[in-house]
Amino acid sequence: MKVSSTDILAAKALIHLAALFTFFYLLLLLEQNALGADPVKEMIHFLGKTALNFLLITLSISPLARRCKQPLLIQLRRVLGLYCFFWASLHLLVFIWLELDWQLQLFMQEVVKRPYMTLGALTWIILLALSITSITAIRKKMKRAWLTLHRFVYWSVLLAVSHYYWSVKSELVEPGVYFLICLVLLAERKDYFKSLSGRWLQKN
Repeated sequence: MKVSSTDILAAKALIHLAALFTFFYLLLLLEQNALGADPVKEMIHFLGKTALNFLLITLSISPLARRCKQPLLIQLRRVLGLYCFFWASLHLLVFIWLELDWQLQLFMQEVVKRPYMTLGALTWIILLALSITSITAIRKKMKRAWLTLHRFVYWSVLLAVSHYYWSVKSELVEPGVYFLICLVLLAERKDYFKSLSGRWLQKN
């Protein structure tokens, strides 16, 4: 059965509802003091993991559309990607606000000094660029350059998973699972990476 435009609209509505539910769930946890002894740290992790989940779901759309022969599913990537940037921005905002008390100079020092924060900052910059260029008018002006830029999402997921893995000091099983999912999704893009490595070898 082919996915229809109506099905896509319904799926987008469900994505909006899921994001809204997640946001209010976090507020409920805060209201009930259910984030443990260090609520700021737990909130930062919650927002970061939510952003990572949306990023992985976004990357799963293309392989799913191709394997199930449902090209209309591609229309879900934009809304999922924008929500990924939204959660990543909240993750960054809460860290700067509640963890560093708006000390932007300290934040920049931490980004330079701590490799996992460097990876996180690079991920956010890529997501920012992808979100801005997802605007239809900008996409049309960029033409083929748009596709080149948006393939940086493959690097963003690798950076994001590495950022998460590196930032966790004790529990490594869950980040390991995220790494496995990341590698599976990137394996679906093996032709892109083969082409990239081929061009690199020709230049060197």
